[in-house]
Amino acid sequence: MNSPLLELSQVSYRYPDGSIGLDGCSLRIARGSRNVLIGANGSGKTTLFQHCNGLLRAQSGAVRYGGKDIDYGRAGLRDLRGKVGMVFQNPDHQLFSASVQEDVSFGPLNLGLDMATVRQRVTAALQAVGMAEHANKAVHNLSFGQKKRVCIAGVLAMEPELLVLDEPMAGLDHAMQKELLAVLDGLHRRGITLLLATHNIDFAYRWAEHIHLMAGGRCTVSLNASELGEHAAALAAVGLPLPEVINLHRGLVDCGLLPATPAPRCTHSLLSMLANVNIAKETHEKLPQIPC
Repeated sequence: MNSPLLELSQVSYRYPDGSIGLDGCSLRIARGSRNVLIGANGSGKTTLFQHCNGLLRAQSGAVRYGGKDIDYGRAGLRDLRGKVGMVFQNPDHQLFSASVQEDVSFGPLNLGLDMATVRQRVTAALQAVGMAEHANKAVHNLSFGQKKRVCIAGVLAMEPELLVLDEPMAGLDHAMQKELLAVLDGLHRRGITLLLATHNIDFAYRWAEHIHLMAGGRCTVSLNASELGEHAAALAAVGLPLPEVINLHRGLVDCGLLPATPAPRCTHSLLSMLANVNIAKETHEKLPQIPC
């Protein structure tokens, strides 16, 4: 088995007030994969994310990147944060420069890159998130969704291998969510590994390749998203239902309207299956009935 890009092994972390952030948490993230971390508020998602790029240091256990234990020295952390980009839930906690271009330039400049390289990276990052035409705009004049995209651009300018996003859909309307998903899918096609947190089990089932359930500071289950229907008990244990499309599909199977496989991952696929069944039925009915 190939070694994971990122691995947490029995990691524990307790905050100064005594509250538990992580409690023997283990997690493996495969290179080039799409991952969703899902769980209730307080389950440890944000604490786990802050261990991914060294913002927090494990008090016990180990965090490994690329098969090696994280080096918490200054040079080691700078190298890690160039490879693991973190996008916080609230963009106002991440944006601090006057203009979009200045903000996206901050990371590459801190890497000590020459200005020509910085400009090239900033241009490419803003294009990747659809914000190139806003390069000179004041950050405070951006919409909430635009601010989130600028945060992603600022991380992309570091050319990370892994992008970690804490509740990226929070505060976005449907149109903004669709735009952001298009950005994330484009990044995945470029080979960037994605790990994001969400409360939306339907979205997780539709989008992710791997789903990781969090409860009580631990990753309780990691599974292929396509297998989620077999883990109703694990979902119930963290207070989550099965995705609605699974329940709808099973009901249609029980009625004899659809086959049990393949299982659709979204309502669009479910409707396509129904349409294909209806077309096949209508075609069969129009064929001449030849006696055996």
